[in-house]
Amino acid sequence: MKSIYFQTVNKLINKYNLNTLKEVFIFFVIIVGFHFFFRFWAYDLKYFPVKPLVFSLYDFLAKHVFLESSWFVSNVLNIEFTTIKQTMYFGKHGYIGINAGCSGLKQFLEFIVLMLLYPGPWKHKLWFIPAGVFIVHLTNLFRVIGLSVVLINWSDYWKFSHDNLFRPFFYVVMFLMWVIWVEYFYKKKKHSSKKSTSK
Repeated sequence: MKSIYFQTVNKLINKYNLNTLKEVFIFFVIIVGFHFFFRFWAYDLKYFPVKPLVFSLYDFLAKHVFLESSWFVSNVLNIEFTTIKQTMYFGKHGYIGINAGCSGLKQFLEFIVLMLLYPGPWKHKLWFIPAGVFIVHLTNLFRVIGLSVVLINWSDYWKFSHDNLFRPFFYVVMFLMWVIWVEYFYKKKKHSSKKSTSK
């Protein structure tokens, strides 16, 4: 019964050329599924069984995000601020503190899980995953730097920018990297394996 159902679904997908929608659906299932799994692991399981490791990673990443973004804001954008611990104070405009939620750890893990679960050649995953994690880190720096600029120039829009522009931007970048993976690595492997079986 199951095989008849899947055969029917596959026929409909092929008939109406819905393969792209199927791929996008799989992407969203993995991303949304990981989001809820991570929340459950963080809030209910308290990062069991690796809580000390997770907190040390949070501290390490948050420290580097603070150091790198504050250097850029100070030396490239020439914006003046003072620092106390991992917080940039911009005088009357307000402040930006870098904590565990700003570390990018969740997004790193999200991208890694996406790439591990999604099919494709492992020889390319071995370099694509670290490159993607680095791009996610750069995206996080862009987020903090962008929020600093918003705070200085349009402080009334800071919360809106934080919640509705820069946070979803992570997922736009991950989606674009996934599209590159599907188009240039996964689909190419599928086509080459089809050619070899048809010979």
